[in-house]
Amino acid sequence: MDRGQIVLEHAVVEAEDAELWQEDGADHDGWFCVRTDPFPCPASGCTFVAEFMTAAHLILVWQELDDPNLLRHAARARDVGRNPRVTGYRSEYGPSASYYAWIAAGRPVHGVKTA
Repeated sequence: MDRGQIVLEHAVVEAEDAELWQEDGADHDGWFCVRTDPFPCPASGCTFVAEFMTAAHLILVWQELDDPNLLRHAARARDVGRNPRVTGYRSEYGPSASYYAWIAAGRPVHGVKTA
């Protein structure tokens, strides 16, 4: 008899937990992000609309323009019709998180609550 495996596709992160994987005081200006056509958060009842590739409503950023993971995520956005454009990140776009800090935190996708 084969053993079963539990696969968790999405993790929920509470606002205070999200702070653990956000880099305190990180200045991501000059890093790179993927801007897209606006798209709604897929979480039921959430009204957040993103214009960038995000995780837990934070703009994902990469340090290198030619990072293979940045290019892979841009290609995925293209494949679903979101019209991706790789651009330099600026803090006025909104809060950000390093893609690799997000991966290290277990890839949380939603749950940053508003007050």
